[in-house]
Amino acid sequence: MTLDSETIGIIGIVVMLILLALRMPIGIAMLLVGITGFAWLNGLPAALSSLGNAPYSYSTVYDLAVIPLFVLMGNCAAVSGMSRDLYAAAYAWLGHLRGGLASATIAACAGFAAVSGSSIASAVTMGRVCLPEMKRYKYSDALATGTVAAGGTLGILIPPSTAFVIYAILTEQSIGRLLLAGFLPGLLLSLLFILTIAIWTYLKTDIGPPGERASREERMRTLIQSGPMIAIVAISIGGIYVGAFTPSEAAAVGAFLSFALALWRRTINWDSLSIILIETVKTTAFVFLILIGAFVFGPFLALSGLPEQIATALVAMELPRYLILFALILIYMMLGMFLEGFSILVLTLAIVIPIIDALGFDLIWFGVIMVIVLEMGLISPPVGINVFVVKGLVPDVPIGEIFKGILPFWLAMGVCILLLVLFPQIVLFIPNTMIR
Repeated sequence: MTLDSETIGIIGIVVMLILLALRMPIGIAMLLVGITGFAWLNGLPAALSSLGNAPYSYSTVYDLAVIPLFVLMGNCAAVSGMSRDLYAAAYAWLGHLRGGLASATIAACAGFAAVSGSSIASAVTMGRVCLPEMKRYKYSDALATGTVAAGGTLGILIPPSTAFVIYAILTEQSIGRLLLAGFLPGLLLSLLFILTIAIWTYLKTDIGPPGERASREERMRTLIQSGPMIAIVAISIGGIYVGAFTPSEAAAVGAFLSFALALWRRTINWDSLSIILIETVKTTAFVFLILIGAFVFGPFLALSGLPEQIATALVAMELPRYLILFALILIYMMLGMFLEGFSILVLTLAIVIPIIDALGFDLIWFGVIMVIVLEMGLISPPVGINVFVVKGLVPDVPIGEIFKGILPFWLAMGVCILLLVLFPQIVLFIPNTMIR
């Protein structure tokens, strides 16, 4: 029996999901399915040629240099003690409020996200600093752990963000515009998280008692101490905005300044340097394997014609475009309950982007929406990677208590998405005013 190309595309997706369920790495699964499907549709010689060319062709793209450099920047920032400086400053300004330690944690997570670009790194680093303090002030386990798990998700929204880089590469959008597009939504989501804490602690006053009020001198001292981190972010990300740097150059500058700060503070030695370099290589290899797999799997799907068929069918139904958009967001939310965020990103973009483009939505704007939905997946049961990261930091807290704590923040993310749909200029204002 001869199968049409669309059916082969569907079979490929089903096989992909089965391989992921069997815990095969996403990059390897995409390579296997992509090459097999490509051979089925276009012949074995063409498939082998693609397999031989893709790894080298795509791993040597200059724009991809931004990934290892931003990862290196985040690893150096973690060693330099920036996380403690950020938390100290946020605690000095917010700690005296009810729920102030939790609000300070969100503020510190947002600041650390601006140099790390990783949700897991943000959750682990800030969790080690913040959770003992909230436990000392008798914060409820749900509020404390939920705050760290949710705050960590800001790592893939506030620039620099590896998720934005991958989205930009796969959709052929500007990396610089996407990084800048995440700034205001990241600030908005951080404020919504703090508002959530304020409402929660107002309704239940015993879950987040206020801490000690810092003096004006202490506030200024901690603010000045965190100044180097603020300067690094301003130079690297601000340089993209004014056109002084390309994203790759900005990442190189940020990595150099973070490394220099760690040297100046004498927080780095040969042992910590080897850990920094090994972790940077591991993360970079993981991301590059995913990207190479996506660049093999994507052409297979395109050759099958499945994405175009789906896009054409949806447009022909003449449904309101916002109804289709919210249906896609709902599907992403459900996928987030079972699949890791990067897997969702690389698996679905080839199918979803033609639909979004046909409906007339801005692809930069949709990239931000998609990343926030992926953030929701990071704290959604049963996968919820950030939840299990926090669980590893506080093994005595039941996993159910942590999921209970993230629910208010999950709802805040939904409110953020709604606001960005209603007011897309929140996303597009900075990228549209950047100096080219």
